[in-house]
Amino acid sequence: MQINISRDELLRPLNVVTNVVERRQTLPILANVYLRLESGRFTVIGTDLEIEITSSIEDVRGKDGECTVTARKLLDICRALPEKADVTLATDKGKLAIRSGRSRFSLQTLPAEDFPRLETKHWNRRLELKQRDLKGLLERTAFAMAHQDVRYYLNGLLLEIEDDTLRVVATDGHRLAKSEVAIVGQEHNHQAILPRKAVLEMSRLLEESDALVSIELNPNHLQATVGNLVFTSKLIDGRFPDYAAVIAPVLRETLLLDRQAFAEMLNRAAILTNEKYRGIRIGVEPEKMSVSASSPDQEEANDEMPIDYEGDKIEIGFNVSYLLDAVKALGSEQIQLRLQDANSSCTLNVPGDTATQYLVMPMRI
Repeated sequence: MQINISRDELLRPLNVVTNVVERRQTLPILANVYLRLESGRFTVIGTDLEIEITSSIEDVRGKDGECTVTARKLLDICRALPEKADVTLATDKGKLAIRSGRSRFSLQTLPAEDFPRLETKHWNRRLELKQRDLKGLLERTAFAMAHQDVRYYLNGLLLEIEDDTLRVVATDGHRLAKSEVAIVGQEHNHQAILPRKAVLEMSRLLEESDALVSIELNPNHLQATVGNLVFTSKLIDGRFPDYAAVIAPVLRETLLLDRQAFAEMLNRAAILTNEKYRGIRIGVEPEKMSVSASSPDQEEANDEMPIDYEGDKIEIGFNVSYLLDAVKALGSEQIQLRLQDANSSCTLNVPGDTATQYLVMPMRI
């Protein structure tokens, strides 16, 4: 194999693909990227056996062939080369020679035929939507996913196709995030749980663009195609909790709050919370909302803001980080906060818009 390419062209696919390659691997070849030139099409592939990313470049000059080489070292070499430099990659006797100007490098290779690929069979669901829509769904919900929970199905994001709606839901058992967008109607409803790492990687790959992303699903895999980039991930085999029953509680009191003022008040109180539990107490009474927190060193924070409220007095404890994540994700000038008593959850959303909703469970303080 021999490839003649510019440093900048080579760097783009390497940056994308190397993200999925783990630094510590049980199989040495999993630290490598797969390189292939065939009829002018240069393909770069990286995988960790759970996720696979393929990036291709057309009209590349050289001699057809394939190899695998250490991902991080090849990426670091390309980054260190001057911008717009020409690069030649050539395989010879089990090594990859890299030449650019007066620079010379030689990297060990492993046989391309040993490089593992995700075995995906036929796809039985397919949909298209704008990149910005899918990226927005992921960013508005991903923070609520569990991390290394024994309930493995919580360590990911539910994708639910229902008629003309694509809905995503995440929960760690203490909070829940739901967001949805309209899509072209589907003949059959479908659910899939995308693993945490796949959610974060796919969000990184998507752009704030009206360009379409194609999503294909089967019982075991999801594949997203954006231009010359193909992202494939295994799915979590499990049953996601009944989120609909959780996120639609009957809550008696509704507050309209200035999002920025509420966030600033929470941030001030958060300074003196317990670093592990992050608990604050919120008090609501006519014309006023107060927040208080205390540290293990008996330090205290108290703050308040005026609100338009005429109902009964309520005091309720929350993890302040969960509230702040939801408030930040909503991004509107005003937010709607619904609550009832010290033993009930609260919900947050943009007034008049239930496409994106957050639920936070109370905590004892």
